[in-house]
Formats: sequence, structure tokens, C-alpha cells
Amino acid sequence: MIKNVLFDLDGTLLPMDMDEFTNGYFAFLVKKAMEHSDKYTKDELIKNVWGGVKAMVLNKGEMTNEQAFWKYFTSVYGEESLKDKAIFDDFYANEFEQAKQFCGKNEDARKVVDSIKEAGFRVVLATNPVFPEVATRKRAIWAGFNVDEFEAFTTYENSHFCKPNPEYYKELLSKLDMKASECLMVGNDVDEDMEAGIKAGMQTFLITDCLINKRQVDINKYPHGSFNDLWDYITTILK
Repeated sequence: MIKNVLFDLDGTLLPMDMDEFTNGYFAFLVKKAMEHSDKYTKDELIKNVWGGVKAMVLNKGEMTNEQAFWKYFTSVYGEESLKDKAIFDDFYANEFEQAKQFCGKNEDARKVVDSIKEAGFRVVLATNPVFPEVATRKRAIWAGFNVDEFEAFTTYENSHFCKPNPEYYKELLSKLDMKASECLMVGNDVDEDMEAGIKAGMQTFLITDCLINKRQVDINKYPHGSFNDLWDYITTILK
């Protein structure tokens, strides 16, 4: 029996083309950093931000994702670059707002989440925790939500793993005292949301509006469709 529904954010509750969004907001981030320090150059900074993301994805739980990112970043630019964390924090609090232009909005997502909550399910915002809290709050707002509407939400400050590592889900469910067998993971990424969710012991539903299917897996093996299809699927559980 499903008692808990976990939602991905980027490409799920918040419609976007992931490459367009990432390239767009990276351009704003690079501009901000280069204005504050001449040690940063465009191509090198982008490469090393991606290096920091990879360090978070490879995190085995010994530290938070925030610590994993800055451990990598300072290994490249030196310990003094930790002072520049304030620049990055300020970027996410301010200029990051410009990245809203690369995102859409899905009114059906809002309606379905509300209906799921009204039906008595616990709901969680299970977004890949590679962003700081302030950026996660903003992206949720762009999608028409407030993170505090969810029982929990993941950020790089409060998580020790990333998708597609199943340990990401296991850590989250442990914090919330949820049984994996009672959870439905809703997301748009075959590897990060479906396969990792299944490995963690959860049931899954694939939102296909902004589908990410890098390995061209046959998606017919997952319940899938739009948010309205998700609600139809949920109502079968309620019968």
C-alpha cells in the first residue's frame, strides 16, 4: 500500500530542458564569479563546477554534498577560494532568479500534488541535492510551490548522497521513518528516479513531459504518462 509520494523537481514539477537550463544559469554564475575575482575564467570555471557536481554524485556518505563540492573546488583553486563561497551563495540568492526564464510551469502538477495531499498521502520533495537550499526554494517557487508544503526537501547542505545512488533515497526515507515499500517515486529521469528508486525498494511513476532517458530504455516497464495520468494511477490505489 502506497502511503508516501516523493516528487522530483527539475523536469518533473518544474518543466525544463535540463541542458538549456544548466547552460543558461551557468552563464550567469560565471559572469558573477568573474566580476569578483580574476582567478576565474569561463571555460575553467564551468569545468570545475562540473567537477564539483561529480564529486557530489560520487559522495559515499562521509560528508555532506556541500562539503564534497567545496572539497573538490578548493583542491583546484586553493583553500583561499573557500572565501568565495559567499559569492556563490549571493548568486543563488539573487542572480539565479534569472534562470527562471529557462523553465516552464505545469498547472496540472499543482492540482495533482494538492489532490494527493488531500487524499492523505505524505509528500516529499526529492530533488537531486546538488543545489543549496536557497536555490531549491527558488526553483520550487518557479514551479508554483513552496518547499515547506512538503514534509521534507533535499539540498546539498542536508544530504550525503546524490541520485542515481540508491543510498540517496535510503537516507531520505530513514530520516522520515518511511518504508520504501510504501513509497511512490515520481520523476522524469529513467536512471535517477526510476531505476535508482526501484533499487531503493520503492514503486515508481515516470512523468514523460520532460523525459530524460539517456540509455533509451523501454519505458513501458514503468507506469508512466502525464500528471493527469499519475492521478488516475493514484486513484486506482485508493480504490
